[in-house]
Amino acid sequence: MLTLAEAARFPEMQVGAETHRLAAHPDRVPAAMLLPAAFEEEFYRRANLPEQLARLLAPLNPARLDEDLLEELAEKAQALVRGSSLLDDAVQLFYRALGNAGLSVGEVHVRRPGGREVEAARVTPPGTPALHAVKRLWARDWTFEALLARLDDTGSIGLEARPTLLLAGPPGRPDANLAAELGTGAALVNGLGLVGLPDR
Repeated sequence: MLTLAEAARFPEMQVGAETHRLAAHPDRVPAAMLLPAAFEEEFYRRANLPEQLARLLAPLNPARLDEDLLEELAEKAQALVRGSSLLDDAVQLFYRALGNAGLSVGEVHVRRPGGREVEAARVTPPGTPALHAVKRLWARDWTFEALLARLDDTGSIGLEARPTLLLAGPPGRPDANLAAELGTGAALVNGLGLVGLPDR
């Protein structure tokens, strides 16, 4: 788990271009941290999710897609992701990082760098609601819409792990004035500060 400053030392393709943009404004961004893609990948691997999801979604035929079946299986896939557990060591590492980042108390929200889909939580130590919000966000990759988009784009349901941002406060709202000031397509703010620069 990384602070934004630490994450900015990695290439954009690993941590997301938005992470670099946010890290460039440390005086404006409230408490935040980044879960690297490897954390999600480890969760999937340790819970044996790739095999379970492949087995669950095997009845789908991309060439002749049954959308009713896809909808039914998408709900089961999301439940599988949400219901799977991280190993205790990973959970404790997450809680420590959350505390170190100042995110173990109060409102937090999570989303993918560059993404607009958000999950929010009101957190108390050690941080279980934040962990649940992260898993809900990851489960969104298995919604009907997400699966259909992947099938349309690639002909496959396969998915690569991606980084996840955790930011203090409620989800941000667009601020056109700040976006213009920063020379970016969009800026998201909440009562604590700048929490999103999803577009250039």
